[in-house]
Amino acid sequence: MISGFRTRTVIVFTALFVSSASMASAEPRSSTAFQMAVAEFVPTGSGVAEFYRENGFAPVWVGETPEHVARRSRLIQALASTDMHGLPQGSYSVQTLIDKMQTARTTRDLGAVEIKLSKAFVEYARNLQSGVLRPSEIDDGLVRKVERVSAKDHLNGLVAAQDDTYFDQLAPQTTQYRALMKQKMALETLVNQGGWGPTVPVSKLEYGDTGPNVIKLRNRLVSMGYLRPTANPEFDGAMLIAVKAFQADHGLATDGVAGQGTITELNRSASERLKAVYVALERERWLPRERGERHILVNQADFSAKIVDDGLVTFETRTVIGKNTHDRRSPEFSDEMEHLVINPSWYVPRSIITKEYLPKLQSNPNAVGHIHITDRSGRQVNRAAVDFTQFNARNFPFAMRQPPSQSNALGLVKFMFPNKYNIYLHDTPQKNLFAREVRAFSHGCIRLADPFEFAYALLAKQEEDPKAFFHRILATGKETTVQLEEHVPVHLIYRTAYIGPKGEVQYRRDVYDRDRKIWEALQKAGVALPDVQG
Repeated sequence: MISGFRTRTVIVFTALFVSSASMASAEPRSSTAFQMAVAEFVPTGSGVAEFYRENGFAPVWVGETPEHVARRSRLIQALASTDMHGLPQGSYSVQTLIDKMQTARTTRDLGAVEIKLSKAFVEYARNLQSGVLRPSEIDDGLVRKVERVSAKDHLNGLVAAQDDTYFDQLAPQTTQYRALMKQKMALETLVNQGGWGPTVPVSKLEYGDTGPNVIKLRNRLVSMGYLRPTANPEFDGAMLIAVKAFQADHGLATDGVAGQGTITELNRSASERLKAVYVALERERWLPRERGERHILVNQADFSAKIVDDGLVTFETRTVIGKNTHDRRSPEFSDEMEHLVINPSWYVPRSIITKEYLPKLQSNPNAVGHIHITDRSGRQVNRAAVDFTQFNARNFPFAMRQPPSQSNALGLVKFMFPNKYNIYLHDTPQKNLFAREVRAFSHGCIRLADPFEFAYALLAKQEEDPKAFFHRILATGKETTVQLEEHVPVHLIYRTAYIGPKGEVQYRRDVYDRDRKIWEALQKAGVALPDVQG
């Protein structure tokens, strides 16, 4: 059994009796005395203090009405079940809170209990609604701004609800979160049962092979649910289909060959996958509550970009993301797409100019001749008249621009959601990269495999014939900005575990090593996989 379950059950059962009767032995209290007690224990200058001051220091938890009893019982249940959501227990021991409630004897004791319960509630509400961690403290690519409700608003919301239903609204109300919770419970049961059994020796196994390693591969696929139980020792057609299905669910090339990459993913333990789900739940709590009836979802770990309309994926394409180096990894954030540019120029970022092109120009002034060098007024500079060796990264006075063309670094269209990170989606002339399994090659922007079709889908909301409209502008060869009449939210995310549209569980490799950092931070915050007993 999963250890801790019986303890939690006892705590919750006890909490149900932390009612008005259990604190009835506290000495009679006047309104003024209780107000003074609450004021003594409330943190000065906090949102909790602001809430109590504005509400006349009235009790939220220690009152004797059915509403007060229901609130504190529900709070204890919630705090005793934080691991259901992959949350830490928090800074308040559930048993300590129960003991404080049961042993309160004076008005001052009740004031202390009142504030302890409010602080525990606010901590729990914040963790469940917007995450345990602050993304920017984990990795410099996690630039996402998380929406956090104030302590005062959480307490006001709880009181306004008149019952304990406010608790039900705290967790993300998304299909993805609910599906991840279901997968979390399934994996916890699986871990408790010993996982998927023996691993498969790393080798190359393919259709027609036989031998002990094929049997181990068969057994692993059976235990993972990709193959029906069979005694066949041969890599047959059924196993071929199973291997391809596994590869598809793990973002691997679906060639049906169990090579090193496929077997490495097959051998990952149920505990490893459970950690990925815990991280995915935390990441889901970071996302905006309102994501847009129509929005764009770019999952960097999946190398994909999707247009989602009313919860359904209506368009999907492969992507190339930033190279896995410190200065090129694609960041994670949300913004709004405002326009697209057909036949774009590429205005070379300053970092690329100074780090990559300036050294080449110093060796050969005619280097990178396909890119124009311009002065501050936008006029093209005569390369022969410039001594590039006199400049460095700090004082180089010129800009660089690649005019519209088939070979332009941005291809023939780019999609803009102006942001300080200079990240956008765009076409590319390097189409061969989309055939790769791991596609991390760019300077940080997101390259699209099907940019024209992506444009048609976006423009369909405002153009009767979006394809003809797009190509009419494209044929001019001129750089043209097309405004989107309705801005489209863009969410650049990174999910190594997620649930597909048909309910299938999907896992991806942690190409930027971000999920490992998040898991370690969650552990430091008190999150732990459930203890299991054989």
